[in-house]
Amino acid sequence: MSVLVVGVSHKTAPVAVLEKLALTPEGVSKLVTDVAAIEHVAEATAIATCNRIEIYAEVDRFHGSVEEVSRLLCDRSEMATSDITSELLPHLYVHYDDGAVSHLFHVAAGLDSMVVGEGQILGQTRDALRIGQELGTVGPALNSLFQQALRVGKRSHAETDIDRAAPSMVSAALDHAVGVVGSVEGARVVVIGAGAMASLAVSTASRRGASEITVVNRTEGNAQRLADEYAARSLPLDSLADVLATADVLISCTGATGVVITAAELAAARAGSDRPLAVLDLALPHDVDPAVADLDGVSLIDLRYLAETLREADAGREVSGVRQIVAEEITAFASARRQASVTPTVVALRTMATGVVEAEAERLWARLPGLDEAVRAEVLQTVRRVADKLLHQPTVRVKELADTDGAVSYAAALAELFALDPDAVTAVTRPVVPEELA
Repeated sequence: MSVLVVGVSHKTAPVAVLEKLALTPEGVSKLVTDVAAIEHVAEATAIATCNRIEIYAEVDRFHGSVEEVSRLLCDRSEMATSDITSELLPHLYVHYDDGAVSHLFHVAAGLDSMVVGEGQILGQTRDALRIGQELGTVGPALNSLFQQALRVGKRSHAETDIDRAAPSMVSAALDHAVGVVGSVEGARVVVIGAGAMASLAVSTASRRGASEITVVNRTEGNAQRLADEYAARSLPLDSLADVLATADVLISCTGATGVVITAAELAAARAGSDRPLAVLDLALPHDVDPAVADLDGVSLIDLRYLAETLREADAGREVSGVRQIVAEEITAFASARRQASVTPTVVALRTMATGVVEAEAERLWARLPGLDEAVRAEVLQTVRRVADKLLHQPTVRVKELADTDGAVSYAAALAELFALDPDAVTAVTRPVVPEELA
């Protein structure tokens, strides 16, 4: 079994393509469930964010699995069949086995994010694991892999200054808004939404000293809870126009599938106002009609704009430290994985040896019925020690050899040399990612 990743992200596709693949939480669950039902897939989950959708699957074969997983992902898009071939397929990427492990570790560490080093991806990786666990589609292999990826991400933030060097998506957007409205300190900020991104937007605006923060959401109870947490005020969505005329910054990050604010609505709300307004649209698909950028005094900062301006950005010197941590963890994980792959064969070999010793001892006791019990015990213990010593070096060596590069399967060679029963090996097979790494 090996890990397969099929996905598309801001690094390979324009925001317009990502928008057509955007999924609701229910859509993510349905996708994961459908992937897990594929014949050659044993486990599955997905990381779905505003700048990536990636399916992770434990598969017993590459060909067939990658085709089916890719097809399911493409089926979730809003594109016509002809457009999928020309617009979506060229942007899909595939990682397999050690390459999939490496990719996930880079993602969890924030090295593959639109804002390099941002910490939100850790929570999103944790969400992917949780979704798979709740659906029953994540088993020992993906559980261990994702647990280790979370450890990599935590190490990256704990052992480097990447947190200080890299802003969140909200912080990056607010940094660009400064050029429109000046400092956020003292500004009037309106946040549309009440989810994780909205919570981050409210907390960031509050930390930067916004004089007034208003949370607007379709569900008033959710808006009130978020507002209360940061001493802000809340309003229902139908009251949005009342606060737009005096707002300095508008941050929209809902989970809506259609446009929340049209250009006409914003123009009407701002009629007679000459205050500059920075509109930060951090939703996927977008919440704000792109035409608002044509309105006088309005500047639109959306994911497309951020992707273009941040593509070449680097989080500073600490990125090299994070890369070193990721490289170390990939090497250690791959080594443990390869060594663990021979464990079922080693266990089967020792089980066979124990069986041989027990059988031969029984034959000896039958030939020497009057043998003292103490002598029997000593003889049996001695023979067991001899068997253990004879097997010790070969089993240690086969684990060492399994950790070397090459096409030779030392586990298969060991099974062939000792004529091990394949069913005996299968009976003691465990996931190739050891649980102690979780």
